[in-house]
Amino acid sequence: MNYEILYRGAFAMLKVRLNPGETVKAEMGAMVSMSPNIDLKGTVDGGFMRGLGRMLSGETFFFQELSANRGQGEVLLAPPSLGDIEAIELDGSYKLFVQKDGFLAGTSGIEVNTKMQNLGRGLLSGEGFFIVEIGGRGTVFLSSYGAIHAINLAPGEEAVIDNGHLVAWPGYMQYSIDKAAKGWLSSITSGEAIVCRFRGEGVVLVQSRNPSGFANWLKRFLPRGN
Repeated sequence: MNYEILYRGAFAMLKVRLNPGETVKAEMGAMVSMSPNIDLKGTVDGGFMRGLGRMLSGETFFFQELSANRGQGEVLLAPPSLGDIEAIELDGSYKLFVQKDGFLAGTSGIEVNTKMQNLGRGLLSGEGFFIVEIGGRGTVFLSSYGAIHAINLAPGEEAVIDNGHLVAWPGYMQYSIDKAAKGWLSSITSGEAIVCRFRGEGVVLVQSRNPSGFANWLKRFLPRGN
């Protein structure tokens, strides 16, 4: 399977060329166009319980499965929000944790599950008690709100990241939920409140825009009801 990420930045789109017999699964509604010989169907992928778990993490219950059963074909996929697309190669040796709405598509060897966070992380992280857990072997395509930036941490090195800007991080990395400043008052009045503190070694992917921040900005221009 060959792929190309088009129009990188705010309006990225994924082009996938499928060889005969190959399949790509994508988030429900991601298909922009496809060759007439591509077969499209909806699938739960892993059964009812796995689909239910994805719903709890903010993803959709169903996937769309696009298969080149009748010869080579091409598929165009796009996320619902403005932002970039990043391809990650997984070799099966670790899990990838992804923010809700971050999964766009994956090859047939990719498994999309959920992981339950502990009480403290679930309440404070902004992601809820369930986060998306991606494993298996193959290529996974992640979408973001804004551009994607990689923060590379050496062993023992730390980074403090606003949880609204998180996209993905490897499951073997250590991280904790903490207040942004030394005191709670400063944390809240700074506009940051809660942050994630990551410790390397590893790579954390962040997005250049915060969906919640954009929503709050947009509210200023909407007419207020009585």
